Amino acid sequence: MTEEKTKILMLMKFPLFGGGSGNYTRKLAEKLSFQKNIEVAIAAPDKRQIKKVKIFTIKPARKAVFVSHPEYPKAKRYQDLTAKEFTGIYFSFFKQIIRIVEEFKPDVIHVNHCSFLTWIANYIKSMYSIPYIVTAHGTDVFQSTVDSRFLTLTRQALERSEYILPNSNWTNKWLLKVFGRHLKRKTRIIPCGVDLQTYPRNHKIKIINKKYQLEGKKVVIFVGRLTWEKGVVYLLKAASGIKGEIFIIGGGAEKVNLEQFAARKKLKNVHFLGYFGKEYVEELREFYKRADCVVVPSVCDEGLGIVVLEAMASETPVVATNKGGIPLAVKNGRTGFLVRAKSGKVIADVVNKILNNEKLRQELGNNARKLVEERFDWLEIKDRVLKYYQEAAKVGEKLKIKHLPTGIDKEDLEREKRELEKKIDYVP
Repeated sequence: MTEEKTKILMLMKFPLFGGGSGNYTRKLAEKLSFQKNIEVAIAAPDKRQIKKVKIFTIKPARKAVFVSHPEYPKAKRYQDLTAKEFTGIYFSFFKQIIRIVEEFKPDVIHVNHCSFLTWIANYIKSMYSIPYIVTAHGTDVFQSTVDSRFLTLTRQALERSEYILPNSNWTNKWLLKVFGRHLKRKTRIIPCGVDLQTYPRNHKIKIINKKYQLEGKKVVIFVGRLTWEKGVVYLLKAASGIKGEIFIIGGGAEKVNLEQFAARKKLKNVHFLGYFGKEYVEELREFYKRADCVVVPSVCDEGLGIVVLEAMASETPVVATNKGGIPLAVKNGRTGFLVRAKSGKVIADVVNKILNNEKLRQELGNNARKLVEERFDWLEIKDRVLKYYQEAAKVGEKLKIKHLPTGIDKEDLEREKRELEKKIDYVP
């Protein structure tokens, strides 16, 4: 007799490539797809296929971002949307996700980001008795602090979830501060993982040394969105004092300003390579491995980013500001160095400390790899998340999941829309 599979539907409001939360969703789904007793699907605004994972492509009414996204370069931030614009986005997701639920019939829904997909999951739980868990990535909590219009609905949705999975201690503390300490009983900290098979210790450099003329040079890299929150300008302020070549890998709203700053300062050791999409994955892996250190100069608190973990998996030390969830992985003096934010001089001094001491660089890199192997391997992270899926599925069984109806009741939908517009302050 064939064992019945537990069906997991992941909800994601951004593309599955180009951002940390998309990477998390994609990688977790990939690892879960090898579980014999699990069937996994993703509903997201992305049509790219993932082996053994069913993709339901959502077409949003318009594109919007929390801070920025390399695949949504001209999108408004959610905090800048009028109520009418936001309501249009929300109901485009709402209608499509309801249809997906009716087709896929999940046992558990896994929502990425605290709002607004949690509201939809809350509605689905009320209508269909399907339990849900939520992963808080950090930027979603930040968005709720700068745009309080959605606090109440998000808090209510979090209260009705089975579990909330913040990606770092810092994200957990911030979430409880914003949405209420009564949610502590639901939170379980599970960080993003890194695929160690993708970053083997003996990774060979085959492309970039020749392409970028790196032979015999010290290499420092930044990887990520080019927004003010990432603090890249402070790496540029450090550049004239750094004894190596600096490569900026990424795109974003600040790219032109940063390029102009580098030109004004005549920083000949700074090179902007742009955003590395899927076609440049191997080059990015080689840069992680070839770099003498990776700099993460963030000026804002955020969750533990995948860049830190990918660098550490590549045995490359990380120099990062002591912000948000970064200290969960960067152990000062052991796997890299933590520095204060907004100080180009400090960044230059610490980077040069690594560049000038090969023994130290190797020691930091080796320790970094060991820490990732012990705490951030995707296989172990997957098992931790799976435990909460299984517990949530038991809740679903107790709720006696209803037979899913076909079609959407237009009167119910219009009523939901009117109620939402009442709850959100209109911004003309």
